[in-house]
Amino acid sequence: MSTVPKKVVLLDLDGTLTDSAQGILASVKETFKALGMPVPDAAELQRFVGPPIISSLQRNHVPDDQLEHGVDLYREFYGERDIFDDPNNPGCKVAGRYVNTVFDGIPQQLAALRADGYYLAVATCKPEYQAKPICDRFGVTEMVDGIYGASKDNSRLLKEQVIEYCFDHIGFDRAIDRALMVGDRWTDADGAQACGLDCLGCGWGYAEPGELAEHGAYRVIDHVDELHDAVVQYFAN
Repeated sequence: MSTVPKKVVLLDLDGTLTDSAQGILASVKETFKALGMPVPDAAELQRFVGPPIISSLQRNHVPDDQLEHGVDLYREFYGERDIFDDPNNPGCKVAGRYVNTVFDGIPQQLAALRADGYYLAVATCKPEYQAKPICDRFGVTEMVDGIYGASKDNSRLLKEQVIEYCFDHIGFDRAIDRALMVGDRWTDADGAQACGLDCLGCGWGYAEPGELAEHGAYRVIDHVDELHDAVVQYFAN
C-alpha cells in the first residue's frame, strides 16, 4: 500500500465529460416505441440522463413485468443497433452511445489535473461494459487513470456502489486518502454524500435549475475551464 496519500477525482461521464444526451434520448424514444408505450415529454426525457435506466423506466410507469425487457431494449438501441445519424461522421449510422462528443476543454482540464498528480477515475452509473468502449472511441480512456461503472446484472447500480467499487479496486485508504466527486446530476451529489464525500457540481451538464445545490453539492461551477482550479482549491483546504 502506498504511503503517499492519494488525491482522487471521481468523474461522472454523461453530462460531465461528454455531451451524450442526444444519443441517450434517441435510444429512450425507440425503447418506448418498441414497448408500445407513449414517449415521455421533453422535460421527462431529459431526466433519463444520469440515473440508472431501470430507475427511469420505473419512474415513467413501465410495468414491473416489462422492466427487464425495457432495459434490454434500451441497451440494444443504445449499444448495438446502428440506426442513428453519427454527428461526427455525416452519412454514417451508429448506435446511440456514439451519438456523443467530448465537451470542449475537457482534455485540457484533465491533462492539467493529471500533471498535478491527481488520480482521475471515471465513475458512472452506465454499465461498465458500455462505458469503456465510449471512453475508448472518444479518447477519454487516455485522459484518465481508470474507468468504473455499473454492472450488467444491476447488482452494482447506484453511484455510491460504483464509487465504493472504484475505491476497492484502487486500494483507497480512507485514513489517509482524499476524494472528490465531480458530476452534473443529483445522482452524483447523492452518491458522494452516501460515501462521505463532497460533490463538485458541473453546471454545463443536464441538471435542472437548482438541482445540484438542493442535493448538497458544495459548489457548482458553470464552465469547463473552471474545473482544474476548482479541484485544486478543494484539495488545498
